[in-house]
Amino acid sequence: MPTPSVSRRSVPFHPGDAGIETSPCAGSPGETGRSAPGPLQLSGADRRSGSARIESVYCMTSSGDDAPVCRARSARPRSGRRAVYSGRPRRAARRLALMDQNPKKTRAEGVDATNRDTIRYDQVEKTQTYRFAEGAGAEAFDESFRVRTCDIGRFLRGDERDKRAFADELGAALREIGFAILAGHGIAPELFERAEREVDRLFTAHSLEEKLRFRAARHGSVNQGYFPLEETSDIHPDLVEGWVFCRRAFDFGDDSARPPRIADFWPDPAAEAVFRALCRAQMELVLPVVQSMLRSLGCDPHLYDERLARPAIGLRLNYYPPVESADGVLNPRAGRLLGHEDVDLFTLLPAPRSEGLQVLNRANFKWIRLDAPPDTIILNTGDYMQRISNDIFPSTTHRVSQPRDPELRRRHRVSFPMNVYLREDELLEVLPGTGAPKYEPIRALEFHTRTTAKYYGDDYAVTD
Repeated sequence: MPTPSVSRRSVPFHPGDAGIETSPCAGSPGETGRSAPGPLQLSGADRRSGSARIESVYCMTSSGDDAPVCRARSARPRSGRRAVYSGRPRRAARRLALMDQNPKKTRAEGVDATNRDTIRYDQVEKTQTYRFAEGAGAEAFDESFRVRTCDIGRFLRGDERDKRAFADELGAALREIGFAILAGHGIAPELFERAEREVDRLFTAHSLEEKLRFRAARHGSVNQGYFPLEETSDIHPDLVEGWVFCRRAFDFGDDSARPPRIADFWPDPAAEAVFRALCRAQMELVLPVVQSMLRSLGCDPHLYDERLARPAIGLRLNYYPPVESADGVLNPRAGRLLGHEDVDLFTLLPAPRSEGLQVLNRANFKWIRLDAPPDTIILNTGDYMQRISNDIFPSTTHRVSQPRDPELRRRHRVSFPMNVYLREDELLEVLPGTGAPKYEPIRALEFHTRTTAKYYGDDYAVTD
């Protein structure tokens, strides 16, 4: 999406308006970032008491568009959250009115919320209901279920028969629960150990003021940068600090003639080198995993080779501070990371050393405590994969709970999952041979942002 220029003009806006008229934009097809010549003109009777105000309006076009896209930013939506609503001119302000009638819960209220409060954002079918945070004594656990361990070494170092056997094994695990544990991946344990130490250092060696210099901002479809404690999303006070780095933050040396400015993304260049090595090693697993998934679905295993030769990735570093310390006790009702599904093709998570990861078993709607063996990699499929596999490989709910062990409550926890995406201009289309398509093709940018608007606000969604 082009970066728009913003016209800072305010006009009254009544959330009950039915008829909305807009002034023409200065932009024309093929031009980008042109600001509107004046405020969005709104008409219609105010059907409710109270009103919001449009703080700013701008219009922009993408090359080849027939009409400009307008955005209206509210100064104070009734939910108390600033929001931006985008779309074609008539749709932009109308969306603000619609969402004002059904505001999401606040972050503080999220400790009691369930996913049904945000289900309208999901772009794949999700029938499960769950709390964002673990409720004391309110939920059932499946203590007997074990996520399957699959030896990816059979694919990496085996013959054609071994590759087929691994594909069958992985496919069965993912059909069952959307999670698998990868052994035999060939990544040196020392690389995981070094990354774990670097996560710890990155969060603890730099002051909050310094970390806030890199506060998360939107880059394309992803919020990249630092997330303070309790601010990972708008809908739950997660007890974690996070730091997200997309491919543009790494100097892989193969993406463009202009290498990234490391100082724009990293407080310390040494950290970039550590995590670049980790990502590079894990990216070697992307095609073997995808080829095995496609083979399991009965598709051409090389269907995505070109699209994932240089995969779009997002590395998220998580630092969970002690729940109990000399500084006090963190929110006892909040989860360390809210229940959610990943919005990607799949995620690779080197097995954390501390307990906390829980996975929802859709077969019985009980939670599973997933403790993977050291130096393995946990793999789970996300919303992208559920969409293109026609619901065969589910995007499975998971969360990070507060520790049960009193000793672990006084320790920090770290993790460093890597998400694998399709590039934003790619189409998500149901794969051939997976049955009658349940979903229409959709551009990855729209799919991703419509879903993640649940976490970051309705302004996040790209709808055209």
